[in-house]
Amino acid sequence: MENIIAYLEQYGYIVLFGALLLELIAFPIPGEVLMTYSGFLVYQHDLNWVYSIIVAGAGTSIGMTISYSIGRKLGAPFFTKYGHHFHMGPAKISKISVWFNKHGNKLLIVAYFIPGIRHITGYFSGIIQIPFRLYALYAYSGAFLWVSLFITFGKILGPEWEQFHSSIKKYFFIAAIFAIVFLVGMYLYKKYKAQFHDYATRFLEISLYLMHSRKKVAILLISTAIVTFGLFLLMIGLIQDFLGNEFQDFNDITDLIIQFIFTESWSTFILFFSFLGSKNTLITILLFIVLWILRKNIDIVPRLLFLLVVVGGGEIYEELIRKIFHHFSPLNQTLANLWYSFPSEQSLMTLVIYGIVVFILVKTIEKVWIRTFFPFVLLILLILIALNRMFLEVELPSDILAGYVFGGVWLGLTIFTFEFLLLLKNLKIKDGALKRKANL
Repeated sequence: MENIIAYLEQYGYIVLFGALLLELIAFPIPGEVLMTYSGFLVYQHDLNWVYSIIVAGAGTSIGMTISYSIGRKLGAPFFTKYGHHFHMGPAKISKISVWFNKHGNKLLIVAYFIPGIRHITGYFSGIIQIPFRLYALYAYSGAFLWVSLFITFGKILGPEWEQFHSSIKKYFFIAAIFAIVFLVGMYLYKKYKAQFHDYATRFLEISLYLMHSRKKVAILLISTAIVTFGLFLLMIGLIQDFLGNEFQDFNDITDLIIQFIFTESWSTFILFFSFLGSKNTLITILLFIVLWILRKNIDIVPRLLFLLVVVGGGEIYEELIRKIFHHFSPLNQTLANLWYSFPSEQSLMTLVIYGIVVFILVKTIEKVWIRTFFPFVLLILLILIALNRMFLEVELPSDILAGYVFGGVWLGLTIFTFEFLLLLKNLKIKDGALKRKANL
């Protein structure tokens, strides 16, 4: 590896082109490391950013073309003659080819980010004889996307490229897996579209029935329990990473990306969201929801008590857990990092207050489109408030993430408890009414 980097420093574009060409033919060359280091050389002004992307993309594309040609010329006859021995005869190859021509080409784009997979997609595409124009469109697009991202990240990270290279690969790998799952899901939807529509229609009918019955509470309880349990598992993972002091790479990479994307020209726009996450705004929102509950005149006392428990208990909850983690923090407790709390107090209470307000509005508004609209608004607001905190560098990204996760667990637990107690109360009233009716 050191020899390849030395050659890259000496010969620049020639080595970058040749190394990526050979890697895509399946030679054991660490192309991602080379591209990231090329980005570092761009940072040092030893290479040109645009030229590096063009050269790297050309090398990758030619490598993919060679592997495609080899697969097309040598692979098809082999499978025609011997494929039936391992269930890959001409009929199976033809069936896979039809599927790949319709849906699989998009996988060529994301396959670059999965080690081992990118080295065989060219050969496989040639074996099943995908039309070259179609193959080139997706393979070359994926090639330039792949090289552009790694070279750009090397440029952003600068001298710290080596420290964060493995983390970047991990995040890209995870993103590629999610993309593949999404594409497979889209394929299944298109293939079984009629069945999905039938199931969706039946689900809608059942939902409408349940929404006009007491069973809607059971659905709310089950969904809340599932989401809360998922957040709880994520919270456990965050605690482990915190105690192991493993957030450094995540924080540094996130900060670098924020600084790269959101320049000073974004300042006015992003600073506006300081207002949305401020204590004065949160207090105003709480006053609004209190007035809303009084105006609706539905279960006033239980809802106001619920609001008090969620918000007041949330304050006690966040103070307690922050003190615990402050005590066990692997960082030195200096004045410089006292501002960086795990989890973030502001993020935790922002999610709790906005979340409970949206929940109460959704429960008391009858129009379905408004009830569907509010949760999406909440999600966008939370993202923008988090961007504001990271842009101003007043809190660590990991602390903001932890604040949202810890706040989500508290909110989920309180909503589940409130709805469960309300269900028991309604069932008790219903049973009492039935007994009185039977006595009469």
